[in-house]
Amino acid sequence: MYIRSRREFLKDTLKSVTALGALGGMAKFGELNALAAGSNYQALVCVFLLGGNDGHNTVVPLTTAQQNYSLYQQARGGLAIQQAALLPIANGSDSYGLHPSLVEIQSLYNQGKAAVLANVGMLVQPITRTMYLSNNGALVPSALFSHSDQSSQWQTGIPSGTGSSGWGGRITDLMQSQNAGATFPPMTATTGCQLFCTGVETFPASVPPTGMSTLNVNLTSTGTGSAMQQLLTFDNGVQLVQAANGIMTRGNTYANTLTGLLSGVSLQTQFPAGNPLAAQLQTVARVMAVRNQLGLTRQIFFCLLDGFDTHSSQVETQTPLLQQLSQALLAFYQSTVELGIDGSVTTFTASEFGRTLTPSGTDGSDHAWGNHHFVIGGGVKGGQFYGSFPLLVAGGANDAGTRGVLIPTTAVDQYGSTLAQWFGVAPANLPQVFPNIGSFGSNKLGFLG
Repeated sequence: MYIRSRREFLKDTLKSVTALGALGGMAKFGELNALAAGSNYQALVCVFLLGGNDGHNTVVPLTTAQQNYSLYQQARGGLAIQQAALLPIANGSDSYGLHPSLVEIQSLYNQGKAAVLANVGMLVQPITRTMYLSNNGALVPSALFSHSDQSSQWQTGIPSGTGSSGWGGRITDLMQSQNAGATFPPMTATTGCQLFCTGVETFPASVPPTGMSTLNVNLTSTGTGSAMQQLLTFDNGVQLVQAANGIMTRGNTYANTLTGLLSGVSLQTQFPAGNPLAAQLQTVARVMAVRNQLGLTRQIFFCLLDGFDTHSSQVETQTPLLQQLSQALLAFYQSTVELGIDGSVTTFTASEFGRTLTPSGTDGSDHAWGNHHFVIGGGVKGGQFYGSFPLLVAGGANDAGTRGVLIPTTAVDQYGSTLAQWFGVAPANLPQVFPNIGSFGSNKLGFLG
């Protein structure tokens, strides 16, 4: 018979009361008063593209020292985007094209507010094609092409197995002193809590665009509220139940606190209607607007855009999704400018893996490995690429097989460690966030100061 540990019970309880905004109740914020939130404010915003976005049609080489558009076109077959339709950007003397839907990201890139991180993915250690083909399973992440496993590994930073906490949560663990005395959790998810959000000592709040739900009763009033208060405070001698009751009570307090504050927030920035990611990022901006009242100087947010598993009808599916991404990211960046914190907020994309260079059939692609990502914000050293862009040749030097399953040249650990250090994590503490960071040559990629 399997008996859950106390910690596992509490985790399940926390997840079960997400709708009440109760997650975050276990964080140990300390007893010191918060610093003036805003004077030392920084925030990270993760936008997870669930399903495995096709990076090959997101960022396309046009004319570079290594390759040109014709090489891409030959490999992609029916998936290739016509060169005239691509949105040109420069990386030094090399020219690339963005997907036609990424008009707003092109503008941010050309303004120096966005950067491209090339060919990043989950790694155990740096690996070559020859090493991969040796079939040594210890050299590669487990369950490499599985959606669920790779989503978990991306979010936990653990290449073998799934892990029980995420690197976003572990960053908040290390930064608790920055939020001492806060009245709300520093980690917020807008679409439910993925592993990325969960720390060892800290847990997130769930704040969907529709707003946080509460118990709809005043726990200190008479009648129903009084009865609920008695139920939640009744000492039945069962420690786990008492802990769960405390979590629910704090969750209701968090929900009431945030709901009251957000009612006074009015942003001038227009977010596109009918765009689910834009709705999430608008919620993020509104929560940031009340950071001072919440006593928060460090915040991390997790948003999600689903639908990128394009085994068929890729062009028809990816085109509107990337348009939603681009328009939402521009609106969110503009909102941070409005709030006066654009230099203090860094938004970054993630996805469980990339997709095959060669098509599946004629109009889709399959699960692969390395992928390209965007980093956006006023503090980003934008207008350039970071990492090593792969050679787009099926069966070539960067391919793990024969279909363009491109081996990452930059690890998730390095990507996340760069973000973590900008956020305030000391280099000596990076192994607590990314246990495998010592396997890689650099822990700071340079896209942030």
